[in-house]
Amino acid sequence: MASALATLKVEAILVSSPASIRYLTGYAGSNGLVLITATESHFFTDPRYATDARENIGGKVHIAKKPLIDEAAAVIKRKHLRKVWFEPSWMQVETFERFKKAVGDKCKLIPSAGFLEGLRAVKSPGEIELIRESVRVNSEAFEKVLRRVQPNVREIEVAAELDFQMRMLGAENTAFETIVASGARSALPHARPTEKQVEPGEFLLVDMGALRQGYCSDMTRMAFMGPVTKKARELYDAVLEAQLAAIDVVKAGTPVRKVDGAARDVLKKHGLEKAFVHSTGHGLGLEIHEMPRIAKKDKSKLQAGMMITIEPGAYIEGFGGVRIEDTVLVTETGCEILTPTSKELVELA
Repeated sequence: MASALATLKVEAILVSSPASIRYLTGYAGSNGLVLITATESHFFTDPRYATDARENIGGKVHIAKKPLIDEAAAVIKRKHLRKVWFEPSWMQVETFERFKKAVGDKCKLIPSAGFLEGLRAVKSPGEIELIRESVRVNSEAFEKVLRRVQPNVREIEVAAELDFQMRMLGAENTAFETIVASGARSALPHARPTEKQVEPGEFLLVDMGALRQGYCSDMTRMAFMGPVTKKARELYDAVLEAQLAAIDVVKAGTPVRKVDGAARDVLKKHGLEKAFVHSTGHGLGLEIHEMPRIAKKDKSKLQAGMMITIEPGAYIEGFGGVRIEDTVLVTETGCEILTPTSKELVELA
């Protein structure tokens, strides 16, 4: 970090994103700030976390009785720092104005422009193992619940059971609000579970993720209540073909737009290009959405150690939608699909 600051000609970075704070310090509390300079680090929190911080966080720990931003500004002034990065996405305008006034005119505050997010995009071996464990919990919970889904069960019941099983298997929380959508509602990419019952002749879409030891997983799988109809099978097979095509081009050095394009080319062949309304995937780790974004306008390239999702979908209003999603590790020679759950379209009795 010190060498990076020197290269980029800034003297310090103020970190306020909870995920980046956890990445740098291991702290998972609700009130913290980190100031990193070329020679030292400062962690700021309030008295509720004093014992935990002093025992577990390296560097200089400051237990503040006033707003943390004021304490950080005081250190910046005392150290005569002149160029300090901050995270614009994680600082409210009111807080920024207070911070700017507190550090004074001699200190230039510079948006960090995704610096920490870029560091976090490539996972360490330890992070990869934590995500692998999160994926395992997620898939086991899905398999436990799916085999018990019966006709006329409500979407909210399925979602509640999935959340419960993830917790029972060791997740500290869900990575995001579990999506369970059936019938025509499966054509809503981010549908929230409702009182609607899952009826015969309908798709059931489940998009779920576990949060385990701070790290996320993400998976979408499809089922069908009763024998699969011809129209449903054709839609499912087209999306599966698109997903496999995108996975096939994942490799270190590949432009992310090429991955996105591989999925879109397949769906276009099936006349479904307009039914695909979101990007092909995203990075994940301490947050469910991280760099890179697997999208047609993104100019970045994949790097070995990135953890991404591949999740093309096609959504037909009034009928239903299909999305198939895996958590994937980018390697030098290709990728590893971490998600162990079968991509078969399951027929539910």
